[in-house]
Amino acid sequence: MHHDDSWGPLPPRPAFSLLIRFVLTVLLLPLWWALLVVLFLCFIAFALVAEIFTIIPGFEKGFLSLIDKFGDNVAVWPAWCVTLPELRHEGDAAFYRARVDQRIASWTSKELAAQKAKKAPPPGPHDIPVRAYRGVGAGYVVEAARAQGWELSHDHPSDPLRMVRLRRLPVAA
Repeated sequence: MHHDDSWGPLPPRPAFSLLIRFVLTVLLLPLWWALLVVLFLCFIAFALVAEIFTIIPGFEKGFLSLIDKFGDNVAVWPAWCVTLPELRHEGDAAFYRARVDQRIASWTSKELAAQKAKKAPPPGPHDIPVRAYRGVGAGYVVEAARAQGWELSHDHPSDPLRMVRLRRLPVAA
């Protein structure tokens, strides 16, 4: 399948480093979330005032593009965070296997429920961040996803060291 080492499990991080990152997460993550809320409120306030500038051709499209780029590039859970489960289960392949399987099963059940109800499936992209699969590797994510009817997204390529992007295979009618 994938012959690149980056698709395999990542090496366990040192316990002391994880502990430091966990403490920093506990201290700094609430501040990070408060900053995101303030920035979001600033965007809304600016949007209310900027309504005047919609007479300028392209202004609205540019502002919406800025908001989209902001939403795409700012993570609610930054890469530097270490949660308590990650701290406790670093290097535990079974824990990460269960995380990946649960996430894919959840998406699959939502897709099948929408298909059964003849509704549109939940919107994508369906991304699995490295924090969910670091102990088993991105290759395992692809194998587990294929077993449930998913494949790598071709619209948005995956970066196995950051996230795996999946899409549902089309269902024959």
